[in-house]
Amino acid sequence: MDLTTYVSRLREELASAAELGGSEARALAERLTAPMESAFRLALLDALSAAADEITSDLAPGSVEVRLRAGDPAFVVTLPPVEAPAPEVMPYGAMPASPPPPDGEEGGVSRINFRLSEQLKSRIEQAAARDGLSVNAWLVRAASAAAQQPAAAPTVTSSHAFGGQRYTGWAR
Repeated sequence: MDLTTYVSRLREELASAAELGGSEARALAERLTAPMESAFRLALLDALSAAADEITSDLAPGSVEVRLRAGDPAFVVTLPPVEAPAPEVMPYGAMPASPPPPDGEEGGVSRINFRLSEQLKSRIEQAAARDGLSVNAWLVRAASAAAQQPAAAPTVTSSHAFGGQRYTGWAR
């Protein structure tokens, strides 16, 4: 990234501001801008470094660094490692890898609150981490997939006359 255009713009802005003070102020501004060029560059580098730090905190475990090459800053982006998921056989009713987008996605966003056991919450967090998603994104994907599946057949309960056994399952 070439900082010359930004430093030149700062010089022009200082010269424009100095014109309001007359010819003496303009001459002073011109004498001051040459030695101030390194301070301008340093201030710009500080701003770029601060921006890279903010981006890194949002991108963790990835990172963004500012490196100087021949006096010009360059950004180096390190993406978080991506683990390839092992192929697995999904049981009936399991969530597909990438369901189609839910209907009405062009509308607004709504919030829903619900309670779940600590054990289920922990399993959801683990599944989201395994898929590289936030818990919210994982839940949206799971709900979208479940909403697009055909209606499930009702549970059938049958009692055997002799043993009182109970059978539960799905029928097609």
